[in-house]
Amino acid sequence: MNFELIHQDKETGARAGRITTAHGVVETPTFIPVGTQAAVKTMSPEELKKMGVEILLANAYHLALRPGAETVKGAGGLHPFMGWDGPLLTDSGGYQIFSLAELRKITEEGIHFQSHFDGSHHFFSPEEVIRIEEDLGADIIMPLDECTPYPCQHDYAKTSMEMTCRWARRSKKAHNQSPQALFGIVQGSFYPDLRKACIETLIDLDFSGYALGGLSVGEARILTYQTLEFCAGLLPKDKPRYLMGVGSPVDLVESVKRGMDMFDCALPTRCGRNGTAFTSKGKVVIKNAGYREEFIPLDEECQCYTCRNFTRAYLRHLFATDEILGLRLNTLHNLFFYTRLMKRVREAILEDRFTLFEREFLTRYRGGS
Repeated sequence: MNFELIHQDKETGARAGRITTAHGVVETPTFIPVGTQAAVKTMSPEELKKMGVEILLANAYHLALRPGAETVKGAGGLHPFMGWDGPLLTDSGGYQIFSLAELRKITEEGIHFQSHFDGSHHFFSPEEVIRIEEDLGADIIMPLDECTPYPCQHDYAKTSMEMTCRWARRSKKAHNQSPQALFGIVQGSFYPDLRKACIETLIDLDFSGYALGGLSVGEARILTYQTLEFCAGLLPKDKPRYLMGVGSPVDLVESVKRGMDMFDCALPTRCGRNGTAFTSKGKVVIKNAGYREEFIPLDEECQCYTCRNFTRAYLRHLFATDEILGLRLNTLHNLFFYTRLMKRVREAILEDRFTLFEREFLTRYRGGS
């Protein structure tokens, strides 16, 4: 993997870059649709490619349990297995295991846990996670880390962060001969001294990129943004910065402003299936009865397949009658909206007008539909 920082907005420092992988180029800032189990829910790879998606995310924890990393390796890796020939990123599953608090035990050696599928017992060490991700064959991979809850006491956050750093060192050693790009994950809860110590350790280990974990776990957004600003000031400028698990359209714009390059979140697909659409004028809960006779697109400024061909009234009808097409059309629109938003953000950065773009976008988005 190679990363090139192409331009920074003169006023804010927001970044436009380019990641080159063996499976293609990713223009940053970028939003990565979540395909946890080697599939973006309701979407085909062809549909994603047509809307301009450049990179997808899959989850090593889920795929190790079903169908098994060996099965994916036998298929030639994730790319041919899921029919996606563009760049891929795999998360280690640390966050998923973190969410299974009653089913796991964390030790220095790794994590003992029970499968949430069938209750079977498993053990993930940093080395085993790297082996799994090598079998999966993504272009960018994440090491095992511990995501702390919020709120979290300083002593626990410090102990956890230091273990995450030791796991990062072990992961780097296990990954030594792999051509995949391995990112380090910055932890430390919301304590600046811990984030700083973690970043310094990871920089010494010289990862291909750096991810910020442990955010969007229930904290106030202002705390998230303060943490981003602090960490961005310490991270290398010549490596990509990946904000994990964030977020809403507003979060994306605010986080780009604070120096982030890559984002993933299940929000657009989950909301799409639940009947919520993101538009240039804010969210539309299309299941509401008020849209029964609105014969206009979800977003009159959008050129996605959904908006070019169907009305709010029709989409509301699909959800009211439990037609699967409604989930697909709404999800397609949301992913198109996110992808187009990132392209517009990038254009604004390259033209040194990010502040103007941000102001206009937030004013309209928060103004309502």
